[in-house]
Amino acid sequence: MKLNRKEFKLDFQGKPLSMEVSQIGEQANSAVIGRYGGTVVLATVVMSKEDRSDKDYLPLTVDYEEKFYAVGKILGGQYMRREGRASEHAVLSGRLIDRTIRPLFNHGMRRDIQVVVTILSLDPKFDPHFIGLLTASTAIAISDVPWNGPVAALTIAKMANNGLVINPSTEDLNSGFEFDLLVSGTADKINMIEFEGIEAQEKEVVEALEIGQKEISNLIKFQNEIVKQIRQPKAEVAIAEPDEKLKKAVKDFVADKLEDTIYTKTKMARVDNFYNLRKNLEKKLITDGFSKDDFGAAAKILEEEVDATVHKNILESEKRPDFRKLNEVRDLGAEVGLLERVHGSALFMRGNTQALALTTLGPPDDEQSIESMEFSGKKRFILHYNFPPYATGETGFFRGPGRREIGHGALAEKALRNLIPSKDEFPYTIRIVSEILSSNGSSSMASVCAGCLSLMDAGVPIKKMAAGIAMGLIMDSDGKQYKVLTDIQGPEDHYGDMDFKAAGTKDGVTAIQMDVKIQGVTPKMIGDVLAAAKEARLHILKAMEQTLDKPRAQVSAYAPIVYSININPAKIGEVIGPGGKVINGIIAQTKATGIDIDQSGKVYVYGSTVESAQAALKQVEAITHEYQIGEMVEGRIVKVLDFGAILEFGPGMDGMIHVSELKNGFVKKVEDVVKVGDFVRAKIIRVEDGRIGLSLKNL
Repeated sequence: MKLNRKEFKLDFQGKPLSMEVSQIGEQANSAVIGRYGGTVVLATVVMSKEDRSDKDYLPLTVDYEEKFYAVGKILGGQYMRREGRASEHAVLSGRLIDRTIRPLFNHGMRRDIQVVVTILSLDPKFDPHFIGLLTASTAIAISDVPWNGPVAALTIAKMANNGLVINPSTEDLNSGFEFDLLVSGTADKINMIEFEGIEAQEKEVVEALEIGQKEISNLIKFQNEIVKQIRQPKAEVAIAEPDEKLKKAVKDFVADKLEDTIYTKTKMARVDNFYNLRKNLEKKLITDGFSKDDFGAAAKILEEEVDATVHKNILESEKRPDFRKLNEVRDLGAEVGLLERVHGSALFMRGNTQALALTTLGPPDDEQSIESMEFSGKKRFILHYNFPPYATGETGFFRGPGRREIGHGALAEKALRNLIPSKDEFPYTIRIVSEILSSNGSSSMASVCAGCLSLMDAGVPIKKMAAGIAMGLIMDSDGKQYKVLTDIQGPEDHYGDMDFKAAGTKDGVTAIQMDVKIQGVTPKMIGDVLAAAKEARLHILKAMEQTLDKPRAQVSAYAPIVYSININPAKIGEVIGPGGKVINGIIAQTKATGIDIDQSGKVYVYGSTVESAQAALKQVEAITHEYQIGEMVEGRIVKVLDFGAILEFGPGMDGMIHVSELKNGFVKKVEDVVKVGDFVRAKIIRVEDGRIGLSLKNL
């Protein structure tokens, strides 16, 4: 049986790229195999044949499947050698694709649509995100699923020594970058951004976006050529449209009530207003002869009317739901040191949004071990984000972090990661947990602010303070007029056209995340947004400085004590001892919590008290010390021989005092001068092949 392959090739930035369509995955609406160097992905698209009458939204799901065989590894744990729940990396990768393709679907569709991207083979030199999204886009574009694509994405990194590089390899990024930008969009618009930078300048970000947009347009042309040859006729899918009579009834009822409902100072009052409006609307509909089955459609019509009102008032008169100016940040507040036994704590408040960040310091062996398809190693800075239902005044289940929580935590972590001191400077594992206590817009950026203050309260010597802000955009229907909004809250996020989160220090940007509800935006628009975001960021940083302007000089009294030293790697075995005898002996004797040793010779000693940690450190130093002739040592006599005595002056460290070196003159018996258990001080007179000769008479 033949697969009837059709392959389309492109040389992209000097690297081989291809899309293959065949009978593989033939029961899906479409399936495409994408190859980028040694990285190979399979993207499939399936759309159900029937509408989902129980849904009032577009039922689209995107799954990103990591397969360990793609990198030639048998992972999954000793007792379960297979893939389990999607890793955080896979969740974030799926979100990237979802946020790029979703705006281009008609949201009135009610058929289940599932896009699955499976990584079949992975070459670290060739980015799977790039080829994964490109292949998914091609698969949707050639399918019968209605969609306004295609789209494409690429990575642009500013390397420390090599300028801007398109689609750098993992090895390139690990060697050091000034910023790492993933951008996606259509031929002429940008609709998704993920960015990590080391205090990057806004101008540089915009320049990189302009370059990215041009390269994306070339990738769109490549896909359009494939579509011309393979495209299936698009299916005729019903679009959920409300009954015209119902539409008129809703519009007439809410026409003179929306202004008073939407425009109020607090979220809580607005929530009450909308609740009352909906209830009164339902009563009126029943009176007018409509049934309860029409309530769902009526709610959608109400949403559209609110959306139109918010757009109209901002574009025509710059009127925001809470009456702020377009560039005005809500009232700010912050407190630190709220919890005595927690190593660092901070509460950051912006309007109705409240983030409580807690920092925990741990020894090096608390680092998180990660073994995934793309990464195997340890992580010493971790930020987790929790969004309980009470944060929005609702009830709900606690089932662990979902896609949203994982995504928000990763963004806040990215914003602070490059400000964390190195392990040599601060030998602790650091974990921040952001608990969202109340939410009305950009709790992820509030987590950046709270997390920064919490780090400083814990005594972490971060390089600079960082803050974050959520920006929005309101655009008219033809895309010619737009207004940039600073510090968007609930209605502006929900009904607005863009969610743009930007974090950084006073000197540059450290993280950006953007997605849109429209077709996309231009680099110029993003430049305007970045300029307004910087103004807001500086304002927030000043407010934070009034609470705590620098890291505390000492870590919490409840944090572990950690010391570090560098030793000769050749002496690692001496510190460990046979079967761990020496290192365990040090821990038992000093009551230290633990000792970690890197293969490089870096030793970390930690304990619950300064005394225990210092005692253990002193013993490690004694074992690994490179002794020189003329140095003084002291210890106890542990053995007496006919020709001398053995002096132990540290764990596993001893030396011979020959009988001739016990004292001036003739010594008949060693016991006449020293006995087992005597504490004496001696001078080193000989160091040969690790053996040390000592003298008492030369003192």
